[in-house]
Amino acid sequence: MVVGNIKDLQGNVVNHPSAKDAAMKVLVSGKEGWDSHVMRVVEVEPGGYTPKHSHPWPHINYIIEGKGEILIEDTFYPVESGSYAFVPNDKLHQFRNTGESQFKFICIVPTEGHK
Repeated sequence: MVVGNIKDLQGNVVNHPSAKDAAMKVLVSGKEGWDSHVMRVVEVEPGGYTPKHSHPWPHINYIIEGKGEILIEDTFYPVESGSYAFVPNDKLHQFRNTGESQFKFICIVPTEGHK
């Protein structure tokens, strides 16, 4: 069990050559008792983006704040606070901040997707 506030968590910079100005905070994982999945919050600064990549697991996303776009395969989808997305396994994807403030979203992946 865990009850917390995201303000109290330290973000880890997304250290990938194709990422820019993105950091990740882990809210819930096996450490807190959720052995099958990990709930993360990704924070992307204006002009920043996550790596363009694919992997063999799906993930669920919910936009908390800001404006951005999600690339899935060859299509860009505009998103903003309140938007959600399901990214299937093995699909090329990337998140980009297109706004003037921080772009923040929840990303839930199976445990294998957060190692």
